[in-house]
Amino acid sequence: MGPDRAPTHSSLDRAQQRIPLFRVSMPESVMDPLREVLMSGFIGEGPRVAAFELALRPWVGTEEVLALNSGTSALHLALRLARIGPGDEVISTPFTCVATNLTILHSGARIVWADIDPASGNIDPGDIARKITPRTRAIMVVHWGGQPCDLVAIQGIAAEFGLAVIEDAGHALGARYRSRPIGCHSDFVCFSFQAVKTMTTGDGGALTCRDPGDRERGRLLRWYGLDRQQRLVKGIDDDSIDIIEAGDKLHMNDICATIGLEQLRHLTRNLARMRFNAHSYDEAFNGLSSVIPPARLPGHESSHWLYTVRVRDLATFRSAMDHAGIMTSQVHVRNDIYHVFRDFAADLPGVDTFSCEAVCIPVGWWLSDADRRRVITEVQAFDSRTRCSVAVGEPCASC
Repeated sequence: MGPDRAPTHSSLDRAQQRIPLFRVSMPESVMDPLREVLMSGFIGEGPRVAAFELALRPWVGTEEVLALNSGTSALHLALRLARIGPGDEVISTPFTCVATNLTILHSGARIVWADIDPASGNIDPGDIARKITPRTRAIMVVHWGGQPCDLVAIQGIAAEFGLAVIEDAGHALGARYRSRPIGCHSDFVCFSFQAVKTMTTGDGGALTCRDPGDRERGRLLRWYGLDRQQRLVKGIDDDSIDIIEAGDKLHMNDICATIGLEQLRHLTRNLARMRFNAHSYDEAFNGLSSVIPPARLPGHESSHWLYTVRVRDLATFRSAMDHAGIMTSQVHVRNDIYHVFRDFAADLPGVDTFSCEAVCIPVGWWLSDADRRRVITEVQAFDSRTRCSVAVGEPCASC
C-alpha cells in the first residue's frame, strides 16, 4: 500500500485483530511525575535514580543495586567488575540477545560456547563443566524467557573452580529461584528495562552485586570513575576529587527512573497476568503431540516474558499462526552463526535442536481472555492436523 492510500476497512479489521507478541507497557499515571521532573531543571542522575534503586531492592532481593542506562551497560559493567580481560575465557550460551556475547568480546576475552537444554532453552550445567580450562574466569548464564537456570548446579561448578557467575536476567525481572528473587543469587545479575521487556523505563537497566565493594566500585565506574556524590557536595570544580580508575558513562537519569518508579506500581499485576496466561497454556498444551510446552522444574518460577513451544514443523506452525492473526518469533538468533563469533565455533546439538524447533507465542499482560482462548484453540487445532506418533525432538522419517 502506497503512502497516500488509505487502508481498507478489511485491512484495518485484520490489524486490530492481530495478537502481538510484544507490547510496550506505559501507564497513563506516569505523565504527572514525568512532567514534574522534565520541568524541574534537573533531569540527570539525581534523587529519582536513588529512589528507583531503593524501590528495586525487594524485586531483586538485595540492597546492592545500580541503576544504569541499559541492560547492555549492566553486562559491560559486570564483566569489568569481575576483572575479565584479554586472555580470559568466559563460558556463555549462544542462544540469547547478541548483546550478551558482544560485551564479552568488548572485554577482550574469548567466548567458549556451552550447549543448552532444548527443553528449556537454558544453558546446560553439565556442558559448562566440560568446557572449563585453566583460562576460564567466568560463566555467563541467561534465564531464557524468564525461566531461571539451574543456579545451584552452576554455582557449585563456579565455586569448585573459583569462577565468577554473571546472570543475564534481561528476561527475568520478577522471576524467582528457590523462593528468592532473581537478582540475589550470583556475583552479578544484569537486568534490562528496554522498551518491550516486562517493565520498561524507556530504556535502562540495572546491575546487582553480591559484594558491597563491587557495588561501590560500580557506582564510580558508571560515571567516569568520579564520585558523583562528592561532586554534588563539594562542587563540580573541586580539584580534591580524584579519579582512581577510568570509568564510563553508564548511569540512569531521573527521566527514566521516574518512569521506572511508576512502572513498579503495576509490575505485580502484569506479572500475575502473564503467569496466568502461561499456566493456562501449560494445562492446555499438556499431552499435545506436535507442540510441546516448555519444561517446568520445582523451585524455578518464571517471569514468563516469553512462552516458548517446540514444534517439529516450525515453518508450517508459524504460517498457521500468522494466518490466524497470532504473531510468533524465535525472538533471538543463535549468536554463533554471526561472523563476529567465527573463532568460537563448537558442536552444540542442543542449540541445533532448539533453533530448529523453538518459537514464542504471545503470553503478555495485554492478552484478553478472548485472545488467550484464541491462541489455545489455534495451537490445539494445529496439533490435531499434524499429529505424529514420534515425539518432538526425536528423528522421524515422515516428518
